[in-house]
Amino acid sequence: MYGDQETVRRILTEHGDTWAVVGLSENRDRAAYGVAAVLRRFGKRVVPIHPKSPTVHGEQGYPSLAAVPFEVDVVDVFVNSALAGQVADEAVAAGAAAVWFQLGVIDEAAYERTRAAGLDMVMDRCPAIEIPRLGG
Repeated sequence: MYGDQETVRRILTEHGDTWAVVGLSENRDRAAYGVAAVLRRFGKRVVPIHPKSPTVHGEQGYPSLAAVPFEVDVVDVFVNSALAGQVADEAVAAGAAAVWFQLGVIDEAAYERTRAAGLDMVMDRCPAIEIPRLGG
């Protein structure tokens, strides 16, 4: 497991409420759509990051993290593991406080780089599963 329970708690409760969800589209059948809905229910602002820049859950989308014109606290990654490392590097460059790789998204080198850059990170976990466990 990449990211202990304390790191999970810190990301969900202390790093801020603006979450960029990379891979979020209008497709209601995709996991990112449902996870974004859960995050919103728990008070998070969810910013879609997708090449088509769709508006999802009422929030304007952006084609990349670099295109977001405001600060993002956490970057939640719903892309293939082969692409996830680049997204983690972009999160570091964007000044995010934390990176979250979803279930099945694993890149150990990206995990090490991101942690070495001073960001909290979890990998192969889902915030929609973890946040209700906090009792908040």
